[in-house]
Amino acid sequence: MIAPRRVLSLLLAIIVAFGCNRPDRACSAGESTPPVDPALLAFLSRARAAHHAADAQEEQHAEQALIILRAIVDGPLPGRADARPAEVREVLADTGARIADLESQAQKYDAAVQSVNRALVWVPETNYFRGHLYEVLGLVEERRAHLLAQTGDNARAEQAKHRALAAFEESMGIQAEVIRTLSVDAGKK
Repeated sequence: MIAPRRVLSLLLAIIVAFGCNRPDRACSAGESTPPVDPALLAFLSRARAAHHAADAQEEQHAEQALIILRAIVDGPLPGRADARPAEVREVLADTGARIADLESQAQKYDAAVQSVNRALVWVPETNYFRGHLYEVLGLVEERRAHLLAQTGDNARAEQAKHRALAAFEESMGIQAEVIRTLSVDAGKK
């Protein structure tokens, strides 16, 4: 799994490095519009700092790590609610996946499923982030199945196992489509 802070760092680096290569951005010295939205940069920086802070808290104070991460998804967001920049939606999805992972580690499986479902709304298109959310959903259900099997609730363990497998299959299908699409697009250039 790619570490969330690496994804955030990569997004920030790409935006800063290639912001002026986008046709919808003003880049010449005579333009008054900045090449990258300052609110977007602030959001990405805030999210990256939150992930670093969560890293520091996760092992000893998992609940504190969750509070830090939830502040990103529940906090101020750049852009209009009906038209958030893709970078914002991707960071929200990635943060939601990490929240669900931490919740499931704490055996809060229903909360973890809700966190994944909330995050799926942010990335309705077929992309890595949507596929990763299904991967995490599979992990949540796999952990639930393991705990249920340990407690002897074999019927519910089997149901959770089936949900895990379905989520993993959905993840693999999405990621395969991403690879196919990007491979075809790369061949056109």
